[in-house]
Amino acid sequence: MTRDAAVAGEGVGGVAEAAVGGTPAASAGGVAEGGLGSVGGAAGGGVAESGAGGAVGAAEAAAGGTAAASVGGAGGAAGGGVAGVDGVTEAAVSAGGAVEGGLGSVGGAAGGGVVESGAGGAVKGGTAEAAASVGQVAEGGLGGSGGVADGDGADRVRGGGAGKGGAGGGALAVSRRLFVARTVAAAATSVAAGTVGYGAYTVLRGPRLKRITVPLAKLPRRAHGFRIAVVSDMHLGPILGRSHTQRVVETINRTHPDLIAVVGDLVDGSVADLGPAVEPLRRLSARYGSYFVTGNHEYYSGAAEWVDHVRELGLRPLENQRTELSGFDLAGVNDVAGESEGHGPDFDKALGDRDPARASVLLAHQPVVIHDAVKAGVDLQLSGHTHGGQLWPGTYLAELANPTAAGLDRYGDTQLYVSRGAGAWGPPVRVGAPPDVTVVELASPRA
Repeated sequence: MTRDAAVAGEGVGGVAEAAVGGTPAASAGGVAEGGLGSVGGAAGGGVAESGAGGAVGAAEAAAGGTAAASVGGAGGAAGGGVAGVDGVTEAAVSAGGAVEGGLGSVGGAAGGGVVESGAGGAVKGGTAEAAASVGQVAEGGLGGSGGVADGDGADRVRGGGAGKGGAGGGALAVSRRLFVARTVAAAATSVAAGTVGYGAYTVLRGPRLKRITVPLAKLPRRAHGFRIAVVSDMHLGPILGRSHTQRVVETINRTHPDLIAVVGDLVDGSVADLGPAVEPLRRLSARYGSYFVTGNHEYYSGAAEWVDHVRELGLRPLENQRTELSGFDLAGVNDVAGESEGHGPDFDKALGDRDPARASVLLAHQPVVIHDAVKAGVDLQLSGHTHGGQLWPGTYLAELANPTAAGLDRYGDTQLYVSRGAGAWGPPVRVGAPPDVTVVELASPRA
């Protein structure tokens, strides 16, 4: 049989049947040079027998039939022996297996040469010693589906096959993992950037307005509906400056409150540096005036100077002091950070000699003093400090470190309201804890 003969016909699955002087049979998409080939592959170095559904021997073969010297099954090939699914076999062949001495089955190969093919099997020296996955090649043999190899012992594979160890499949897997990793990294970066951007916008646009109603059992009817605008934690500094103060002042004044309470952490810096930033506070307007208590950051920035300065701006500091208003007592205590300077909270001084029959409202920067407020018979404590956690997952930390992280809560006969604050400490970013100014409306059960 010569190599130059023309192809006479095509069998089942693209198997060419050789005519007189014809070429060796080739499987679908493969080329064989005197060797042994699988579906989509070819081998060189012997007599070619391959095909999807049949194989060609030295003379002729039909799909599922027998040949004088060799018979191939669907997707398999054999040389010098017998193979087949639907063919005449000398030994049983399972899908993906191979038998020493020339027996091949679906997806397998065997023969006098060395072949591996298809989705499953691999042979070494005609013996099924090891199984190879798609794209892998047995030693001394031939590439799998879609590949072409030259020579019985060739280890060079072209097309869809792979060399020893499945290098082609491994490269594809690495490339795929790299693509997934880069995609995940890019998505995470985009989400983070978007979150930070939105969080910064949330702070810089100014606080949102909240309104709550708090009933006080001792509040007389004449004080029903009394409105206190509560603002805390403005944290004026290098980033949040005069324009931020102006936005807060405008938000408060639009509510036309009866009283304004600034409950600490107004600044992060000295009076010399931030005097211009707080100047808009001079325009705060309320029927019963504006009041101020220190926060822990005032003690980092010169609390005594700031107390004097806010007084110049028209706010009244309450340093462990109390004032009587129409219908209730308003008291304020210094922040616990002042204890290091001998100016911490003093509840006896602020509330010790008051009439317990009157309702009382306490301004205290940190919620942690609520237990002292309960002992002192306070009806409502207004606080800040927590920022509501400011940046998720800091919200959970704020809940662990404080009796209440944000909103209204009750401890015995005392209620506690905690504002999330109007600014931000550190990066001007808030996520899951938007800034606020809250109007607390007092309600009397007698109204």
